[in-house]
Amino acid sequence: MAATSYNTILIDLNALCANFTSIRRAVGPGVRVLAMVKSDAYGHGLIESATALAKVGANHFGVAEIAEGIALREAQVSGTIIIFLGSESADELIEHRLTPVVFDLGNLEKLSAQALKRQTSIGVHLKIDVGMGRFGILPEEIPAFTQAIRSLPGVHLTGILSHFPQADQDTAMTCRQNQSFARLQESLQQTNEPAQGLIAHIANSAAIINCPESHHGLVRPGIALYGGSPADEAAGKPQPKLLPVMSFQTRIMQIKEVPAGYGISYGHLYVTHRPSRLAVLPVGYADGYLRSLTGQAQVLIRGHRAPVCGRICMNACVVDITDIPMVNVGEQVVLMGKQSGPYGFDEISAAEIASWMKTIHYEVLCLFGNSNPREYLHVPGSNS
Repeated sequence: MAATSYNTILIDLNALCANFTSIRRAVGPGVRVLAMVKSDAYGHGLIESATALAKVGANHFGVAEIAEGIALREAQVSGTIIIFLGSESADELIEHRLTPVVFDLGNLEKLSAQALKRQTSIGVHLKIDVGMGRFGILPEEIPAFTQAIRSLPGVHLTGILSHFPQADQDTAMTCRQNQSFARLQESLQQTNEPAQGLIAHIANSAAIINCPESHHGLVRPGIALYGGSPADEAAGKPQPKLLPVMSFQTRIMQIKEVPAGYGISYGHLYVTHRPSRLAVLPVGYADGYLRSLTGQAQVLIRGHRAPVCGRICMNACVVDITDIPMVNVGEQVVLMGKQSGPYGFDEISAAEIASWMKTIHYEVLCLFGNSNPREYLHVPGSNS
């Protein structure tokens, strides 16, 4: 029997699929939904997430690197797979029917030469920078790039894209940048016959809610797909119903009673102010439960919150259970997620943990999901 960890990440694939369906309903029938499953699906599992989403109609997927695209094809995921960091390997793009994003002329030339040898052509999506200041060509570079794509055999333009830097914070800026993108799209379609009908996409999770005019023909939900609230400015706006997909559980390894004035963990940052009952948990920063949570975090035991006390270690932390009666060794502890018990019902969200860490919930999901064994619940199409 395979060895197991005391810590488990639970992934509710039904919730994931419900989120996809809710987003698709929100954007309407004329807009396709590309599921961003890059970076191991934000810690939720690339193959498991994509195959579940495919069962409820997803046929566009976004990944960062070509290895992720190949993994999806080997798992029999069909449809369009876009490689957002692009690739120089035309052979693999052709073999696995993958679509690269391009933003470099040298890369285009390499793809052209390799595709020509294979006597075929690769469809590419051109990334334009309308304000992100990251990957993408500037608007004034578009003529040179489109001319290169027209003149190079073996490559052809099938889409254009961009990305918003503040769709979760500044709707006015986001809508202005979308207007710029829309004008560029219109200009391309008017001046480039092969560009007629090309796919245009810019809307991330926050823009799906805050800037409906940015939907164009395709939207790219990421954090919303996994149940995270994507936008600070969404109050009063129609929002798709989103369910948390990931939860994080562990169990109590030891319970001990200590007197008042007892120092806890490295550096004795915390000293008990009363006789205390403590639970030691087998989770720490090696499991993504970062040291920055020291003095901030809480966990759920029997439906009641218990504070983490003392410095978080590599593989352990300590919580104060003095105010929670009848707690036993081996009992379930929820680090992130919902729990009901004899003392109530509560939830600790990724967003709340992110506030304790002074980061964003994207990072929390990636940290937890990629640092611990995952267990999948309610697989669509199964009887489990």
